[in-house]
Amino acid sequence: MSASLLRRGLELLEAPGRGRAPPGLQRGQDGPRAAGAARRRKAAPQPGRNKATVKGRVVKSAIEEYHKKKPVNHLRANLQYMLKGRFVANKAITEQVLAQNRGRKSKDRPPKKAAKKKPEGTVFTEEDFRKFEREYFGRP
Repeated sequence: MSASLLRRGLELLEAPGRGRAPPGLQRGQDGPRAAGAARRRKAAPQPGRNKATVKGRVVKSAIEEYHKKKPVNHLRANLQYMLKGRFVANKAITEQVLAQNRGRKSKDRPPKKAAKKKPEGTVFTEEDFRKFEREYFGRP
């Protein structure tokens, strides 16, 4: 039970002739909470003061904040920058840099290029087919 509740209960139960609680239960201005109570009394709520805002802070529009944080597309500026410079690096150096940046994982490895196969031509000529046809079917 807090001291203030106890004090109020004793005030209700005290005799009508006595106007104050006994001196042991009375608390003067030098108590532990006296400074806090004085501070609360001094900073009484004023009608013009808005406690929701910090002093000097301006309430910002939600739409302005959204537009400010909206991602910007830099594609056009980047393309102009890239196309402006015509310096082309040496192919050997480019390959070397790419090889250094590749990891050891299989997903980082480029697919191996398959060797180009020559189109398979027939070993037999047209004359050989005619000769075979004559021998097999007996036609001249």
